Amino acid sequence: MDSLHASVSALRAVPHAPWRAKVRRVAVILTSSRSGSTLFKAALARHPDIAALDGEAEPYLTLSGNGFGQDPACTSDAIARLRNPDALADNIFDGLSIATPHIAPLAELQQRWSRRLLLQFPTMLATLDAYAALQCSLAASLGHACEHAARMTQQELAQAVLGGVFGAGSWRLDYYDGGIGPGERRPFDEAVKIEEPPFVLPDLRRRRFTEADAGARLLLFKTPSDAYRPGLYRQLFPNADVRHIHLTRGYAQSVNGLMDGWLSPTGFFAHDMARAGAELAIAGYSDLCEFGRRWWKFDLPPNWGDYADASLELVCLNQWLSCHRHILESGEAAHRVAFEDFLAAPAATLERVCGWLDLPPPQYQPHGPGALPVTMATEAPAPGRWRKRRALLEPLARLPAVARTMRELGYGAEPEAWL
Repeated sequence: MDSLHASVSALRAVPHAPWRAKVRRVAVILTSSRSGSTLFKAALARHPDIAALDGEAEPYLTLSGNGFGQDPACTSDAIARLRNPDALADNIFDGLSIATPHIAPLAELQQRWSRRLLLQFPTMLATLDAYAALQCSLAASLGHACEHAARMTQQELAQAVLGGVFGAGSWRLDYYDGGIGPGERRPFDEAVKIEEPPFVLPDLRRRRFTEADAGARLLLFKTPSDAYRPGLYRQLFPNADVRHIHLTRGYAQSVNGLMDGWLSPTGFFAHDMARAGAELAIAGYSDLCEFGRRWWKFDLPPNWGDYADASLELVCLNQWLSCHRHILESGEAAHRVAFEDFLAAPAATLERVCGWLDLPPPQYQPHGPGALPVTMATEAPAPGRWRKRRALLEPLARLPAVARTMRELGYGAEPEAWL
């Protein structure tokens, strides 16, 4: 596996960017998985003073030797001390981009897309011949997409570009965010995983991050596993003012979304536990899914071993609890935002958050190009989706740890109020 990572890094050829000390402002969204953080981050990342990654930092942690199983001390998603911070920063600076109304230059887009695709299908693309063929495919399909971008939706654009890349293997499009695939839903079965599906793609209307942006822009990060990594971004950017946003969501809504994701054949494959010598026996998952003994989904809490043979709802509940308990008990000051409030009043919520970050108000439109995107969703968003599992989830509210955490996060005990 390490040799494949080395091949991927060599083909990506990310340049050294010695800008860590120049970064002055960082914001980190702390939350649990399935709490709406992808949508929240996507809305914030449209601000012209914010630089953000297309996805999360997890693939870059892997490439810099900070992933689960790469260090004997790294037995979960928790990271106490970063290894190879310069290599991690180089990959992050290369992955950052800033919203712009214009389509980025074709050469820049081709580089961003090719480096991204290497993270998604490393065993398929990480040879000189395969990577050269990828570049040829991207040159043609991206050029066509840029010419017709004004008349294409994001879904159509992604289908056009990836259709040219994968050809007869269009079933791979099912592993991308946005429902762009044919719907064959073949279970994810890559020999090596670097980026976690659903895969993300670079936006045509975002420009490359530059050295001048390091001191001028706020860098925004979002990864649920960061709940277990207090101080990580201060290690990475030692001269930055690092601020934290604690995004909350009620346990029932989050656990329901987690359960949907665990059962999805195409998404959220986070950790190949066989590489750690572990086999899962999660009731309602390992016995139902052909990948259920091998793949752990979403974040990997420090106490994951206590749940390797629990029921799926308790595994998911522990993920919600572990993230929020670590955030609450970390001692980090954080600006709290309820995802339910963001959905109810996105423009007002974004304005408050930007004010707290010392940024001018964002330009947000409730409809059209500024509207909230649908991201990383197993179903279309709708109030009360958790109620399809009401009989399973509602009794969990009586567990002392759940009741206490819900109370500390500002949620009432009455299920009818849970959105």
